[in-house]
Amino acid sequence: MAFRPLNDNVLIRRLEADEEQQGGIIIPDTAKEKPQEGQVLAVGPGRRQEDGSRRQLGVTVDNKVLFGKYAGTEITIDGEELLVMRETDLLGIVE
Repeated sequence: MAFRPLNDNVLIRRLEADEEQQGGIIIPDTAKEKPQEGQVLAVGPGRRQEDGSRRQLGVTVDNKVLFGKYAGTEITIDGEELLVMRETDLLGIVE
């Protein structure tokens, strides 16, 4: 299935955090927090301005980004869980 975000929305794949076990404690998957870092898979054309032009987004495909804990909407495409969120929900680009 192909997915193309509209307006200022972006499609993001969560990046799994490195698992470090300190003191031999194993944390079950249900107790782990979801990572707040992801990779941009697709971007929309930008929000339409009052004059009819579009404001280009500040992120591009393949950027690594940080986002808020509860940001975005989870969707499943081809069995993979992805996030769709507005550009304003992104906190920054990781370089």
